[in-house]
Amino acid sequence: MQRRQWLQLGIAGAAASLLTPSTRLWAAAPGTSGPRLLVVFLRGGYDAANLLVPHGSPFYYEARPNIAIARPGSAPEAALPIDAQWGLAPALAGNVATLFSSGQATFVPFAGTDDTSRSHFETQDRIELGNAPDSGAAGRASGFLNRLAGVLDAQPGSAMASLAFTEQVPLVFRGPQPVANQSLRAIGKAGIAPRQAALIERMYADTALAGTVSSGFEVRHEVAREMAGEMEAANRNAIGSKGFEAEARRIGRLMRESVQLGFVDVGGWDTHVGEGGATGALASRLGELGRGLAALADALGPAWQRTVVVVLSEFGRTFRENGNRGTDHGHGSVYWVLGGAVRGGVRGEQQALSAATLFQNRDYPVLNEYRALLGGLFQRMYGLNAAQLERVFPGTRPSDIGLL
Repeated sequence: MQRRQWLQLGIAGAAASLLTPSTRLWAAAPGTSGPRLLVVFLRGGYDAANLLVPHGSPFYYEARPNIAIARPGSAPEAALPIDAQWGLAPALAGNVATLFSSGQATFVPFAGTDDTSRSHFETQDRIELGNAPDSGAAGRASGFLNRLAGVLDAQPGSAMASLAFTEQVPLVFRGPQPVANQSLRAIGKAGIAPRQAALIERMYADTALAGTVSSGFEVRHEVAREMAGEMEAANRNAIGSKGFEAEARRIGRLMRESVQLGFVDVGGWDTHVGEGGATGALASRLGELGRGLAALADALGPAWQRTVVVVLSEFGRTFRENGNRGTDHGHGSVYWVLGGAVRGGVRGEQQALSAATLFQNRDYPVLNEYRALLGGLFQRMYGLNAAQLERVFPGTRPSDIGLL
C-alpha cells in the first residue's frame, strides 16, 4: 500500500515558481521543478575533527599525536585549506572539496543534540524523532521528516513523494504520512556460508584434518560474533560508505525524477581502534562518502540547484585520541549542508578550541542545536510559518544561520 501511494505521488508533476528569499527559497510543489531534501545519517558517530580539521588549534595536535591531519601545506597529505582555523580532510579532494570551493557545500561545527548519554541508539532515536527530551511516549509517535512531509502535503498544490533508501522505514520517517522504502544495500555473502562450512566439515570428518578444520571454523565463527557487537549494532543495518558510493547515482536519479524528501543511512563510523589520519580507515570511508555525494550532485543535474543534502551523525568523537589510536563516543559534531543554492563556508556559532573549551573536558560542545538549525533551514527552503515549524520541531525556535 505504501509503495502504491508513493508511486501515485511521484507521478504527479507541476511547475513551481521561485519566491523571494524573504518568504521561501522554492515553492513546495511536486515534479522536477520542486525542492528536494535528502538527509544522510552517518550511523556510528563519525569523527568530525578529522573531517573539518581545526588546524588553527595547537591543542588539536597535542591531543592527537598519532591521528591528527597535518596543517595545510606542511605535508604531502595535509588538510585542504579553508581559512586560518579550518581545513578539510584530504580525502575530500576532488569531490566535496570541489563543491565547497564553488560555494555549494557548508560545514557547521559544534552541531548536535543536547543528549549526553553517548549511546548510539538513544541519540540516534533522539535525532530522528526531533522532539523535546521531555516529550514522553507521545514524542515517539512520529519522526521529524514524517511531520515535515505532513506539513508540506497540507500546502496548496503540493504533494510530497517521500522515500527512505533503507531496508525498513526508519524512525525519522515513521508516522501518519505514507512513506515507502527501497533498500539499496547489497546483501554481501560470507566467503563460506554456514551450510557450506558444515559440508566441508563433514567432508573432512574421517581424516587427520578433521580437528583442524572444525577448530578453524569455530575460531572464525567466534571472531565473527565478536565483530558483530557494538560497532555492527550501531549501524542499524545501514549500507557502508562503499555501498553509498556505488548507489549514489541511482539515489540522485530517483531524487531528480520523483522524490522530494529522501533519507539514507550510512554505517561504519564507530572508530574506536585504528582510525588513521590523512589516510587509513576513516579517510577511506570519507573518500567513498565524498565521491558518492559528488556523484549524487552530478546525477541530479539541473535539480541540484533546488536540492539540499544534510549530512549528520548522532554525535562526534572524543577530541583526544585513545590508547588504540582511535576515538571514543563524544558529543558535538560537524554537520554538512550541500546543494546548488547553498551558501558555502563554515557557518554557525563557533569558539576557539582548547582544553578549557571542551565539553566535560573531552568533546566538542554543542553550540548549534540540531532542531533549531534544521528548523531555520526548512523555514528558508519552504517558507514555513511559526505554527508549521512547531509541528515539525515542537518547542523549538528556528535558527537561520544563512545556509541558503
